[in-house]
Amino acid sequence: MILQMTRPVQGGLRQERHFENTANHLANVDTPGFKKDIVSFDRTFRAQLHTDLTQGPLRVTGNTLDFALEDEGFFVIQTPRGLRYTRNGNFTVNAQGFLVTTQGEAVLAGGVPLGVGNGRLYADPQGNIFVDEELVGALDVVTFEDLEGLEKEGRTQFRYKGDAADAQAPANIRLQQGALEMSNIEVVEEMSHMIAISRMYEIQQKLMMTLDEVDTKAITELGRSPA
Repeated sequence: MILQMTRPVQGGLRQERHFENTANHLANVDTPGFKKDIVSFDRTFRAQLHTDLTQGPLRVTGNTLDFALEDEGFFVIQTPRGLRYTRNGNFTVNAQGFLVTTQGEAVLAGGVPLGVGNGRLYADPQGNIFVDEELVGALDVVTFEDLEGLEKEGRTQFRYKGDAADAQAPANIRLQQGALEMSNIEVVEEMSHMIAISRMYEIQQKLMMTLDEVDTKAITELGRSPA
C-alpha cells in the first residue's frame, strides 16, 4: 500500500501549502499595497507562487504622507539590498527631512532620495511634490514591460529579476495624496477557500487512515496464515 499512500500524503501536503498561503492572505488584509499569491505545483511537487498584481481598493486616510497609485506603476525605493518597487505609499519623513518608508528606506525622485524638510507638502496627480508651494521633485513611478520579472520580497516590496534599466515610465500616472491602496484580498473569498482546503485536508487524512487500517489488517491476516 506504500504507493497508494503516496497520493493522499502529497494531497495533504498540497492542502497545507494552500492553507498557509490563505492564512497569510487573511493576516495581510489591512496591509497597504499587499498582493495575493496564487499557489501551483510543478511536476516535482515544488510549490510555485504567482503574484496577482490586480489593483486593490483605495482607502482615504487624510494623511498628507500617504500616496496611492490609481493606475499602473510602482514607487521606487532605495534599500540596502538595492532598488525595490512597491505599491505601498505609506510614507513618512525621517529626522534628516527625507521621504522614507515606515522601515526608513528612501523614496526616490529622479533617482535620488527625496528631501522634503518639514514644510507643507502637496502632491499633484502626476507625482510632482511641492513643499510650501515650491517644486522639490517628482516621485519615481515605474513599470516594466514584463511584470513576470517582478518577484515579491517581504509583504509589499518587489525585486526585479532583470536589469533595472528595463524600468519605464507608465503611460498613465495618477497619484492620489491622502489615500492608500489596500490589499487586493477578498475576505469572504479567502474564508471560503479556507473552508474548502480544510475539507480537502480531512478527506486526504481519512484516506490515509483507511489505507493504514487496510495495511494493518493485511499484515495481521498474513501473520495468521497457515504455513
